[in-house]
Amino acid sequence: MKEDSLAITAALESDYFPGIYEGDVEKLGRIIYPGTLLFGDVKGQPYAKTREEYLDAVKNRQSVKDSGKPFKGTIISIDVVNTIAVAKVHVKMYDFNYDEFLSFHKINNQWLIVNKMLSDVAR
Repeated sequence: MKEDSLAITAALESDYFPGIYEGDVEKLGRIIYPGTLLFGDVKGQPYAKTREEYLDAVKNRQSVKDSGKPFKGTIISIDVVNTIAVAKVHVKMYDFNYDEFLSFHKINNQWLIVNKMLSDVAR
């Protein structure tokens, strides 16, 4: 279980957070499983996207890196049960602060995000 938590941490730190920061859809595509759905709220408005819609939006927006705005990805917790896991993370990007629940499933010995829920929180 410890090694699984470490593998999820490594995936978040090598693909997820850098992918968001750099606007790198290849990195994000490596960690987000096809068919993944994203739900939540942004500035109080409902948010719902497919993986493809999300990656397309990331590809077509100015990256956080290029914007010069602050970015910080923080892992709050990771809970693993056999081949499933939930990571709670906090992402500060642009002028937003997101609390996220990322559901993972171990597929072909790799931990992949299979659902993302996010909420824009005041900080």
